[in-house]
Amino acid sequence: MTVGAPRSVEELEHRLSEPTDAAVDALRAIPGDIVILGAGGKMGPSLAAMARRAADRTGVPRRVVAVSRFSSPGVASWLAAQGVEVLPSELGEPRNWAGLPDAPNVIFMAGQKFGTTDAPGRTWFTNTVVPALAAARYRTSRIVVFSTGNVYALTPVSRGGSRESDAPAPVGEYAMSCLGRERVFEHAALAWGTRSAILRLNYAVDLRYGVVVDIGQKVRSGTPVDVGMGWVNCIWQGDASAAALVALGWCTAPVTVVNLTGPEVLPVRQVAATLAARFGVEPTFTGTESPDALLSHTGLLHSLMGPPQVPAAQLVEWVADWLVAGGETSGKATRFELRTGAF
Repeated sequence: MTVGAPRSVEELEHRLSEPTDAAVDALRAIPGDIVILGAGGKMGPSLAAMARRAADRTGVPRRVVAVSRFSSPGVASWLAAQGVEVLPSELGEPRNWAGLPDAPNVIFMAGQKFGTTDAPGRTWFTNTVVPALAAARYRTSRIVVFSTGNVYALTPVSRGGSRESDAPAPVGEYAMSCLGRERVFEHAALAWGTRSAILRLNYAVDLRYGVVVDIGQKVRSGTPVDVGMGWVNCIWQGDASAAALVALGWCTAPVTVVNLTGPEVLPVRQVAATLAARFGVEPTFTGTESPDALLSHTGLLHSLMGPPQVPAAQLVEWVADWLVAGGETSGKATRFELRTGAF
């Protein structure tokens, strides 16, 4: 893909929800309705809209239902305008689950990261108990589960990232609770034959947020960029959403685990320098690169569905263009630079 950066929020949303051929082909091969649990977050709305658009292109009628508290203003109405069925529900309340629609295809996105240090109990409840409720309610469905690369230990940069076969070694309660979420679905596969695919994501970028946006905002404001976590992975959010739809075809019991990110290992210092050149400023830095980082190897992902449509170099250019043009940002930093796992 060689087109320029989106020029408006409307164009950005359209690009983020544009289904790939692989996503359309996956839904053509997998019949039935799709329920997306926790669809009101940063990534959920565009994924739900992509599911709707991909389903429409198959020519076979099906429901796409987005379930969430929908605490962010305007998200529910935007989804409804895209043809997605909106179902407000508090997933932390066990009695609400019986009222959710049956569906053979489920994408589980509910989770909590930030605020863990102040409220670890809420994080553990959201990241382990709510998944248990989902696994029980949809035990006969295919379930694509969003997890995180944080379940891995920091790995030597020279290794190219952690692999799915590596033993998890989570640092901090957030990462531990995310491993707990994975274990819940592993148990469901053994106990009930529930077919699942776990996607360990890091980091999605949609131009309003993401690790490249974090770096760009610091460079523009003259804030030193911390290079202690000296290398990162990232992926265009549209590519990550397409992978989630394709992953409905990867659901198995025992579960399938796939790292979800771009293939590039990006030096933070180099990303900052590239952005600074576009902004016409000099970047400043703090810290020193450590020999290890939170990185994921993507050989399995790309053997299953090929490389992302938007390579990292283009994504960096898009972020630069977006910020220069004054594009809106979410104010939700990834805090990728933290090495202690304390969020």
